[in-house]
Amino acid sequence: MRLTACLLVIATLCLSAGPGAAAEMVPAGNRHVEQPKIPGASVRRTKAGRTSFDAKYEKVRDLLASDRQLVGKIKSVAGAYGIAPIHMIGAIVGEHTYNVDAYDRLQSYYVKAAAYAGNSFQFGYDGESVDEFVARPQFSACAGKDNSYALWSCRERVWESEFRGRSVGGQSFPNNRFSAVFFQPFFAGQTFGLGQINPLTALMLTDMVSRVSGYERLDENNAAGVYEAIMDPDVSLAYMAASIRHSIDAYRSIAGMDISNNPGLTATLYNVGNPDQRAAALAAKNQGGEVHWPEENYYGWLVNDKLAELEGLL
Repeated sequence: MRLTACLLVIATLCLSAGPGAAAEMVPAGNRHVEQPKIPGASVRRTKAGRTSFDAKYEKVRDLLASDRQLVGKIKSVAGAYGIAPIHMIGAIVGEHTYNVDAYDRLQSYYVKAAAYAGNSFQFGYDGESVDEFVARPQFSACAGKDNSYALWSCRERVWESEFRGRSVGGQSFPNNRFSAVFFQPFFAGQTFGLGQINPLTALMLTDMVSRVSGYERLDENNAAGVYEAIMDPDVSLAYMAASIRHSIDAYRSIAGMDISNNPGLTATLYNVGNPDQRAAALAAKNQGGEVHWPEENYYGWLVNDKLAELEGLL
């Protein structure tokens, strides 16, 4: 019911608003005085690695401070997508502070990406490829979508409403995210590379990245190609920028909010995903007249809290 309501709000507001519509600038900084609670999974991963969040933050900060080539690439890619580079810096810092450890140098990411090139594996579940799965009649409404983001978002919604945690045609499906069930052949929850991009997210954004950066469009039937793209630092930066660009556009067109001056919010959306639905939920909340600003999570809170230091890296 909540998802349906959000989709109705999206449809209604997108008819009356667009990327050029007037939007209210969201104030800079954090709405929360103290950092929101960090999820237990992140705490456990960090403890298992015998490190701390402070140590991981300092490591990725120092990587960025010492690698001017990487920072130069970030600036260039951010410019191509019309976003401030601090948004990309914030997303990289958040990912490598709370989700993974940073490598000591950029070259290590290239080496890791090369290890996957040419590997043979596919996206699927229980012997059925994702391409076969989305050919089922439940997905027929998605067939007319005219871009990769709309197409895969539609398929993700169908998964949530028709398959997740259900038995369909005598087959039981896991009560888990579409991306975790069909797009992570190694183990659930795995993201890769400098930008820690999820394969499903990459498939959603492939049209924008192809149009802006000229990279070849990704194909769900070529899982190795998807992983190679999101692990290659150069290509990964393009997908990171595209993700942030989409979040900014979604909040402007759906919620009437301009979040382009708040890197903590774009980092939060980079972390939690589903910006369209979240923007729709915020728009619905604001229909009563009182203005509710979007709020950062623990991940975005750190970015805003360290903003002066992070801007110094640029």
